[in-house]
Order: sequence, then C-alpha cells, then structure tokens
Amino acid sequence: MKFPFKTVALIGKRSTPEIAAPLLELAAFLEGTGVGVIVDELTAPYLGENAYTVATLEEMGRAADLAIVLGGDGTMLNIVCALAPHKVPLAGVNQGRLGFLTDISLDNMLPTIGAMLEGKFVTEQRTLLQAKVLREGAEPQSALAFNEVVMHRGGASSMMEFEVAIDGEYLYKQRADGLIAATPTGSTAYALSAGGPIVHPALDIMTLVPVCPHALSNRPIVLKSHSVLEVLIHRCTEASLRFDSHTRFDVCEGDRVVVSRFPEPACLLHPEGHSYYHTLREKLLWNKTY
Repeated sequence: MKFPFKTVALIGKRSTPEIAAPLLELAAFLEGTGVGVIVDELTAPYLGENAYTVATLEEMGRAADLAIVLGGDGTMLNIVCALAPHKVPLAGVNQGRLGFLTDISLDNMLPTIGAMLEGKFVTEQRTLLQAKVLREGAEPQSALAFNEVVMHRGGASSMMEFEVAIDGEYLYKQRADGLIAATPTGSTAYALSAGGPIVHPALDIMTLVPVCPHALSNRPIVLKSHSVLEVLIHRCTEASLRFDSHTRFDVCEGDRVVVSRFPEPACLLHPEGHSYYHTLREKLLWNKTY
C-alpha cells in the first residue's frame, strides 16, 4: 500500500444515476486536498461533463493508490477481485442495505475520508479464493471470489451428487442442493443462511458448508486457508458454479472444481474506531430488544 495516497480511483454503483451527486462531491473534495482523481469508465456516463480522467478497472489497478467504492456490498464484491491483484486498498461508502464491507456513511463521507487521507484509518487483510473448473484435460473457467465459491443445482433439477477431497485426501461423497466454500468475509453471506458459522475476518481459514444435504450428518467444516478443495461432480442434470455475484459458469457430470486461497489478500480500509463486533450487532440487529 502506497501512503500518502496521491491518486484515488472512484467507482460508483453500476446503473445508478443518483450516484452522480455524491461521487462528484467526493471528487471535488479530493481535488481540493491535492489528490488526483480517476473515475471508473462505467460510472463516468452518469457524471456529465467533467475533467476527471476516465479509466478501466485494469488501468485503475496500475495507477491508483486507493479506490473508494460508492454503493453497497454487492458493488464492492464486483470491484475487490479486480483490484486486489494490483494491491490497491479499498474503502467503501455505503449506499446499499447491509454495509458489511462499505462501512463509511454517506452523511459523514467527507470528514471520514479526509481523516483517512491523513492516515487515520484501520487496515484489514481479507482472504480471497481462486477456483477453476477442470473438464476433459481443459480448464474452461477460472475466477476469484471474495465471499464464496458456490456450486448449486438448478431450480428444476434434482439433488447433485459429488465427491469431496481436501489436500488430495478423500473426505466424503454427498447428495445435496449444493456446496459453499466461503472466506471469513463470506461467512456472513450465503454461508450464514445455509447454517455456516460466523467467522472473524482476521482468521486464516476457509469454511465448507453444504446446502440442504440429504444426510443430516453432513455439517459445515472449517479448513485451514491453505487447503486445496477438490469437488468431483458425479451426477447433476442442471448445475452452476458461482463466484460471488459476478461470475457464473454451468458445470456438468465429470467436472472437477478446484478451490484454493489466492496468494494476494484484499486490503480494506476502515475509519478509526472500526469494530467488527459493532458491525455484527448493527447489521444483524443484535442490539434490538424483542
């Protein structure tokens, strides 16, 4: 991470024209502090005429010292995997619903980011997963995931049957609606609704969570993060592999899915005083009395 931040990339929630006003306000604020501003090419059309440099995510990865995402957690998920390999830290301004990842409020955006430009922030390293599909000697699909890699049956199909191995050692065969390999960040996403544990994001692990398994003895399992997960699909009539919410690939019988930790972590920046447990209380409504 390069600090102080000399060039900041701004990325807004896609297909959301109302993002223009706060993004332009933030851009003007950054310029007023002497920071260079780059705007995402898919966000730029909503901003009207301006003098800001427009760039692709790849170009941002090479040029930016910091990326600020204005949107919700879904927007952040789409951006992290593109910028993490370039070691660009990210901060998020929440315009969505939950805000586990985008934790800067819109009301306090300017003073909070101003403090971060002065070095007043908390840094977190978050695990990414990489996954690939192996089919008849070829590799038709590979991608990164920040939350989870999900294998799931189609809406009209029967249960999938698959075999799981960890680091080359056979673990089990299973019939289920699917299987989730989740990072600690993803433990509060789909894995949580499927019965997986909540995991502190600083832990160096991966969780394996079955989706509606046929046998009640099939339970979530926690793996060391450097484990290599292999799933051999024995039977499925309609199934897909999903990487967070941004990539989907159809899988079939005989495919082998390999999931492992990506070498480069994602770097998230939070305002000073950030607390993961406070976020859980607020977002999961644990602070409400019933």
